[in-house]
Amino acid sequence: MADRSARVSDVHRIAASMPHVKRLDGPKGNAIYQVGGKSFVFFRTPQPDATDPDTGERYADVIMLWVDSESDKLALVQDPGSPFFTTAHFDGHPSVLVRGSRLAEITTTELAELIQDAWLSRASKRRAADWLAAHS
Repeated sequence: MADRSARVSDVHRIAASMPHVKRLDGPKGNAIYQVGGKSFVFFRTPQPDATDPDTGERYADVIMLWVDSESDKLALVQDPGSPFFTTAHFDGHPSVLVRGSRLAEITTTELAELIQDAWLSRASKRRAADWLAAHS
C-alpha cells in the first residue's frame, strides 16, 4: 500500500498489531494500548493542560505516545510546526502528545515508526529483542 497521510484509525490498527498487546478502555471509554501491563499509546480524555489557545476549550482528540528518551521527545516537539507537543504536566515524562486532527501531517510510515518505538520503549527486553530480530 502506498504511503498516505495518517489517520486516527491507523493509530488503533498499528498499536493493536504489535505483539502481546492488550487494549483496555479507560474510565471514559478512551483506548489504552499496553504491552506487559505498560501503556505505550493512550487516548487522553479532555484535560486542562491541553487546550485551544484561542477558545480555552479542552482538546478532545489528544493521543499520548511513549518515547524512549528525553532526546527523542525533544526531537519531536522542538519544531513549532510539528504536530507533536507536550505540556508542563508531562515535563520529565517519556511521552509526546499529538492531536488526532493533526495526524494527517505525518505519513502512515512515520506513524508506524513512532508506535513501534513506543512499543519498544515499554516492552520487556526479551520481547523487544525478539521483535527487532524479526523486523531488521
